[in-house]
Amino acid sequence: MNRFDNQTVLVTGGTGGQGSSHVRAFHAEGANVVIGDIDAQRGAALADELGPRAHFTRLDVTDENSWSAAVLVAERVFGALNVLVNNAGVQNPPAPIEKTDQATWSRILDINLTGTFLGIKVAAPALRRAAGGAIVNIASTMGLGGTAHYAPYVASKWAVRGLTRTAALELGRDHIRVNTIHPGVISTSFIHEPAAGTTAAIGDFYSPEPFAIPRLGEPIDVTRLLLFLTSSEASFITGSEYVIDGGLLLGPVLQPETA
Repeated sequence: MNRFDNQTVLVTGGTGGQGSSHVRAFHAEGANVVIGDIDAQRGAALADELGPRAHFTRLDVTDENSWSAAVLVAERVFGALNVLVNNAGVQNPPAPIEKTDQATWSRILDINLTGTFLGIKVAAPALRRAAGGAIVNIASTMGLGGTAHYAPYVASKWAVRGLTRTAALELGRDHIRVNTIHPGVISTSFIHEPAAGTTAAIGDFYSPEPFAIPRLGEPIDVTRLLLFLTSSEASFITGSEYVIDGGLLLGPVLQPETA
């Protein structure tokens, strides 16, 4: 028996590098998957590829009505909603705070923070109707420390931590667990392609060579942790934060001089 047989999982940002990895893995483990994304072409193509246990719905995470429609789709098509993965997120063009315009600040927080808030708000009643479930918010190692030139993104991911803990307290008695994953530098277009409004990608300034595990993370590294946290194996875990960064936050490995 697969871990997610007869369960329905909604993944936001479901067509991206990490999102599509999560969608495929849940599907392979027996879940019905609802792919939430603003990219209708890629979302429909992924759903068609996976077959009848996959369904695409266009989801703008900044719009509460869009969220309500997506949750309704999950319940109408598959009968219930058991797991929500708040994966959708965007990066700001790198700039110091003094040169970051308010529109950029608002857009990043709207998607990364308000989108997560709305997901929890709208999905909670559906998870309660299903007699419980799990929510995982995908944050970032940037939500655990400061990073120059990325104030909007850093602020949004720090705030997701507090939101997660509050939701865990509010929903635990309803058998709804809420946890956070903080990925480090994961090899996706998010890292390798410039954010809108800039010509430089994060990957242009980053090398994993000094760190404990000297490679970029892969989406499947995050997905494996996500599958555990949303499964019955993690039934006593809520309000927790999981870092998956290959030792990035530990600092560089110091190589002693050799004679």
